[in-house]
Amino acid sequence: MAKEELLTMEGCIEEILPDGRFAVLLDNEHRIIAYTAGKMRKFRIRTVVGDRVHVEMTPYDLSKGRIVFRERAPGQAAVVGRRRGNFRR
Repeated sequence: MAKEELLTMEGCIEEILPDGRFAVLLDNEHRIIAYTAGKMRKFRIRTVVGDRVHVEMTPYDLSKGRIVFRERAPGQAAVVGRRRGNFRR
């Protein structure tokens, strides 16, 4: 049996829950529980309440999902190459 295709939906983060999970209100007015994808954790992409996100869901359980993309808000500056502290070698 082939791997099932994932459903990609868009929504807005409504609430931050414990253990790195988020309550996301989808565009079709459904509320799901989602966690951040591994690449987003690896590159420390922060998500806050009100962010627009893309969520992948499996067709078997439509109440849970994985946040794979956070849309930038207009006027939000990108911080590139920020150093932590004054430590030098």
